[in-house]
Amino acid sequence: MERLPNIHPGEILQEEFLSPLNITAYRLAKNIGIPQTRVSEILKGNRRITADTALRLSYYFGNSPKFWLGLQDDYDLEEEMTNKQKELETIKRFEKTAA
Repeated sequence: MERLPNIHPGEILQEEFLSPLNITAYRLAKNIGIPQTRVSEILKGNRRITADTALRLSYYFGNSPKFWLGLQDDYDLEEEMTNKQKELETIKRFEKTAA
C-alpha cells in the first residue's frame, strides 16, 4: 500500500485556517504575540508547534491546544517511524515468563 506524505502542522495551519480566513502570517504573529519568523518557520515545516504556540493558536482560533499539539505529535511520530523503521524492527518484543 502506498504511504501518504506526512503533513506538517504548519501546512494545516496555512490551508485550513490562514488561507480560508484571509489571515497573513504577519497578522497572525501580531495577533497572538509571537515573532513573525516563528509563524513563517512553522508554515514552512521547519519548526515545531510548541505548547506556548498551541495555547496561543487555540485562544485565537477557539479550538483546543491539544488539537495543535496532537497534530505535532502525530507528525513527529510518523517521521520517527519512517526514519527508524528498520532499527525498530530489530527490537525483540518483551515476553512475560511464567513465575
